[in-house]
Amino acid sequence: MPWIERRLIAELPELATDLEKTLSRGCHALDISLEPRQQEQLLTYLQLMQKWNRAYNLTAVREPAAMVTRHLLDSLAVLPYLPEGRCLDVGTGAGLPGIPLAILFPEREFHLLDSNGKKTRFLFAVKTSLGLANVTIHNTRVEAFTPQALFDVILSRAFASLADMVAGTRHLLAPGGCFLAMKGAYPPDELEAVARECVLKGIYPLAVPGLNEQRHLVELALCQPTQ
Repeated sequence: MPWIERRLIAELPELATDLEKTLSRGCHALDISLEPRQQEQLLTYLQLMQKWNRAYNLTAVREPAAMVTRHLLDSLAVLPYLPEGRCLDVGTGAGLPGIPLAILFPEREFHLLDSNGKKTRFLFAVKTSLGLANVTIHNTRVEAFTPQALFDVILSRAFASLADMVAGTRHLLAPGGCFLAMKGAYPPDELEAVARECVLKGIYPLAVPGLNEQRHLVELALCQPTQ
């Protein structure tokens, strides 16, 4: 697969093979078919994260195999529930889940927002290295973000409580759009806190291959104003 910077993975060929197997098995369990190019992009993204993590502290997860499970597969587990349309990954950090999803859906538009300049510099490097023309990066606070067009999907992973997410991003949501919040355990208190302003569209338990922890995806829509 010479089309991309293979040297990032080839530095440790045995480790690379193990990571490829872990990723392939995990995607098979999630019923996701990866093209060779997509597999290469995902693994190169992981290698870039490892490299930059030494100086930028992008993630507390340091072990490569754990990164495959806790970052790549955890992000890809939401794939069946991602609606069509423009997507904003708010508080994206190291690009999770936005980068893995953008790799799997090159025809869709993904915007990644974070207020941390170091993390967005890393994301610009990822976008360039992987050739992700469908990714736009924004270095700003979400409250101050004024995009040219609203978003059909606002997605978050370990960003904030549901109430804070809705309060901070509702001005960015297009009519008929939805919030998708990745959570660990089922969050009854958080759901109660947004019950008056949001409609619960669904709560989807996520089974992340290799991860024996609870994962849930919460889908919300804003209540329509009464006439």
